[in-house]
Amino acid sequence: MTATVKLVSLAVAVPDNIILQTDAAETASRLFSDRFQDFKYLARVFESTGIRKRHVARPLSWFEEPHGWEDRMTAYTEVATELFQRAATKALQRAGVEAHQVDCIVTVSSTGLATPSLEARLAGKMGFRRDIERVPIFGLGCAAGVSGLAIATKLAKSRPGAIVLFVAIELCSLAFRLDELTRPNIIATALFGDGGAACVLRAGESGIVEIESTGEHLFPDSLGIMGWKIDDTGFGIILEQSLPVFAEAHLRSAVAGILDRAGLSLSDIDRFICHPGGAKVLAALESALHLDEGSLDIEREVIGDYGNMSSPTVLFVLERAIAAGLPQRSALLALGPGFSASCITLKRVA
Repeated sequence: MTATVKLVSLAVAVPDNIILQTDAAETASRLFSDRFQDFKYLARVFESTGIRKRHVARPLSWFEEPHGWEDRMTAYTEVATELFQRAATKALQRAGVEAHQVDCIVTVSSTGLATPSLEARLAGKMGFRRDIERVPIFGLGCAAGVSGLAIATKLAKSRPGAIVLFVAIELCSLAFRLDELTRPNIIATALFGDGGAACVLRAGESGIVEIESTGEHLFPDSLGIMGWKIDDTGFGIILEQSLPVFAEAHLRSAVAGILDRAGLSLSDIDRFICHPGGAKVLAALESALHLDEGSLDIEREVIGDYGNMSSPTVLFVLERAIAAGLPQRSALLALGPGFSASCITLKRVA
C-alpha cells in the first residue's frame, strides 16, 4: 500500500514594515494623481479591495524613490532570506524536526531572483545537511502556493519517511514602479503585500491533514492575463481587467476536470480554501464554484490583514482554516500565470 503524504506542520511569516491602506492611498495619490489622468477613478480600488493593512519589505518612504534592478534584488535577497528562515524555523519546530533531518527543500518565489538560491544561502546558518536536495522554482506566481506544494508532495510520496520542507516567499511590493503610469501598476499599489510560509511534509507519518490528490489545468491562449514584463528597471505587472470574468466563466469546468482525474467530483468537496487574489476574484470564485456569497470568509480576513502576497497567501488561509477546524475533505485552490489553475484535495486525519 502506498504511503499517504501528511502535512505535518505549517507556519507563516511577514516583514515588520506595515502599511495601512489609508496611508497607501494617500501616498499613491501624491505620486500619481498629477501624472495619471484616470487616477481619481482608479483610486476607489484602495477601498474596494477590503484590505486594511499590508506588510512590506521596506518602509513606505522607500517606495517614493526610484529604484533599479540592483536596489530591488538587494532588498529581495535580504528580506526573502529572513522570511525563509523565520517561516521554516517555526514550521520545523512545530513538526518537532531539526534542520539536519530535512531531506529535500522545495522553494517557490516569482518576485525576485537570487543565485545562489535562498535555501543555499541559509544552509549553513540553519544547519541543513550537505546532501540535501534543493528544488528552487520560479515563475508559477500566485498559483505556486498550491502547485509548489503539489511538487513537494510528489517528492515526499516517492520516498516514504523522507522529510520535505516546502517554502513560499514573495516580495510583491518590490515590483512597485514610479515610472509605470498604467492601470495594472496603480491597482498593484492597492493590492499586493509581502510574506512567506513554510510546510513540513512526510509520507507514512501522522500529521495535521492528508494530502489526497493534486492537479493542474493550463488554459490555452491565456498568456496575457497575468505575469511580468521585464525591463531595465525591474518587473512590471501584467494584470488583465478580465481576470474575474475569465475565472467565473472557466474555472468550474477546470476544477471539475482536475477532481475527476482524482476520482472525485465538486460535490465531494466540503470546503474550498482559495487564494484570495482580490475582492472581485473572490466573488468570481464563489460564483464559479456555486458557493453562497460570503462563503470564502477566511480568505477575506486574510486579504484584509495582509493583501495579496501571491503564492504564500493561500497557505495563510489554510493556517486559519486548520485552526477553525477542517471538514472531512477540502480543496486548496489557486490561479496563476499561464493562465493556470492548481488544486490539491485534503482529507482530515481521523
